[in-house]
Amino acid sequence: MLSVSNCRNSSKCRLIIKVLSLPASGRLSENVASVGTSEFRDNSWTIELFRQPLLDSYPLSTNFAMADIDVKVASWKLVEVGRLVLIRSGPFEGKLAAIVEIVDHRRVLVDGPSTEEQKIVPRHVLPLAHATLTHFTIPQLPRAAGTGPVKKLWAKNEIDGKWAKSSFSQRTDRSERRKNLSDFERFKVLRLRKQARYEVQKSHAKARAANKS
Repeated sequence: MLSVSNCRNSSKCRLIIKVLSLPASGRLSENVASVGTSEFRDNSWTIELFRQPLLDSYPLSTNFAMADIDVKVASWKLVEVGRLVLIRSGPFEGKLAAIVEIVDHRRVLVDGPSTEEQKIVPRHVLPLAHATLTHFTIPQLPRAAGTGPVKKLWAKNEIDGKWAKSSFSQRTDRSERRKNLSDFERFKVLRLRKQARYEVQKSHAKARAANKS
């Protein structure tokens, strides 16, 4: 929590900073301590900041730093024309489609002219609640583009190949294969996992014995 008193008409101003975790030394950084006096009381630092003539036109927050913080720009997956979505429910569940137009804040118009016939999604209005946004986009896709232009850009950007190499697609394929296994195939998987676990335990036992010796 941060609060600053009005100090435009005074020679000093008070800044109260709530500290959730203190460094091992129990002191503020040198950048903060050098601009004035500081006092720790009731889990908060009270800092007296002495104003300078050059600071009149600048906010106080630009003249000191509490710590070195790495600020990273978030990579948002936006609902936008050209964004690829994975359909989660309905007759086209598990298939990929591109947003070609935004109907409203809850629905989008999608089209999935995949190069594989069994993965084609016809153009229709899809509720956003039934879709998962992916990291893939078709750049420079015109709004409300027809199926023909979408299909050309789909093939040009190699969407099917990129999606097949993604970790999400590979994880989904493994899950589907596991669902379709027969009883005997499940038994073989059980035996193979048991053998792999035994080999790992044996290697760990050898490493522990070597460390003791």
